[in-house]
Amino acid sequence: MKMKSMGYFAFVLLSISILSYGLSGAVYAQEAPVLPLSVTSDLPSYASGDSITISGSIKTLAEYSQSVTIVVVSPDGNIVTIAQVIPSSDGSYTTTLKAGGTMNTSGDYEIRAQYGSQKITSTFVFTAEGSTAPEPEPEPTPEPEPTPEPEPTPEPTPEPEPTPEPEPTCGAGTELVNGMCQVIKTTEPTPKSGGGCLIATAAYGTELAPQVQFLREIRDNTVMSTESGTSFMTGFNQLYYSFSPTIADMERENPMFQEAVRAFITPMVSTLSIMTLADSGSEEEVLGLGISVIMLNLGMYIAAPALIGVKSYKHFKSRK
Repeated sequence: MKMKSMGYFAFVLLSISILSYGLSGAVYAQEAPVLPLSVTSDLPSYASGDSITISGSIKTLAEYSQSVTIVVVSPDGNIVTIAQVIPSSDGSYTTTLKAGGTMNTSGDYEIRAQYGSQKITSTFVFTAEGSTAPEPEPEPTPEPEPTPEPEPTPEPTPEPEPTPEPEPTCGAGTELVNGMCQVIKTTEPTPKSGGGCLIATAAYGTELAPQVQFLREIRDNTVMSTESGTSFMTGFNQLYYSFSPTIADMERENPMFQEAVRAFITPMVSTLSIMTLADSGSEEEVLGLGISVIMLNLGMYIAAPALIGVKSYKHFKSRK
């Protein structure tokens, strides 16, 4: 009798163990996996002039401060904007841009996010000004069968509309949010639709540096004011943004490399002051002065070092 009771007790314990294992497995199966890197836009579609907010999260942050590179690519494969965002301590990041500018083709745009070796993509739809989606042809509706006229019913008396309470008036530097006045939060400046000067920004430490602002003004107000300048910048951006995020990260990680890059690009920034002589929108002046600046930099960075190297080689060879 005692052995039979012990066997029954062991059977009950085994049944409870199997049931608890099945329940715990079902609970863990319902948990959604967390991606190492995510990216998305706040809306599925936008029109010209809308503000696009791109955000995401990183599951595991790097040991050193590393930025997330965000690239937006048009339906025809051209890069329309690029940005680098430093994630917060909890791994989240966000940036905003304005629909329009170089974003001038309707269709599906791809968002490419990269954090170290981790990459992920997302999409949104953009509709350019003046383009409308084709309206579907209306389906023929069957003629309704005649129905007997209903007897007139008395019209209900409309209920009086409630008088809305007056909204509070907020002072300077505040805004009305959910019926309460709150201090307006300022955000960091975002790159224009043409993209940011990543290498120069990392070299000089901030987008507000005079050299970076000078480069942006030459690009937007002089070069991009002509068709030839716009075509040049489209091809240049394809090449420049293929390697500039990597160099910018190396500058932030190595102060010595940052100083070397700053010394290297300073003469080139100085030569670009020649472009201020061109009138905005003048194809001839922008093209002529642009070729002069390119030739000057080729001579300064390639021809002059090559000539010095040949002269030094001949000098040491003649002394032997």
